[in-house]
Amino acid sequence: MADLSLSFGGDLAIGPTGDVVVSDGPALGRERVLRRLLTCPGGYIWQLAYGAGLGKFVGQPGASDVVGAIARAQMKYEAAVAATPAPRVLAYAGEDGVVVMSVSYTDAASQQLSTLSMTV
Repeated sequence: MADLSLSFGGDLAIGPTGDVVVSDGPALGRERVLRRLLTCPGGYIWQLAYGAGLGKFVGQPGASDVVGAIARAQMKYEAAVAATPAPRVLAYAGEDGVVVMSVSYTDAASQQLSTLSMTV
């Protein structure tokens, strides 16, 4: 089912015909995963346990183990992510101390493999 396209921290997108852009399939799943990883716990008053809050690790060098563990735990709760095969989260600290994370998962709706990479 399609939903409004809304990138985390962004605004609704307007298409070339003036309509609001919608997302579906793997694009919608990526938006949901990114929202879950970046939302701080307690940020949604109607669902207090939602979110990994990875933004709080910005500027904390060497937190790759903690970042990876939190992301792995949150991926289990995301409806857009298929339970099998299990999602893979790889987090490591670069030479400059910045945590680099890659999340690979199977989209629950389309059964396509999706990958999301980011620096924390």
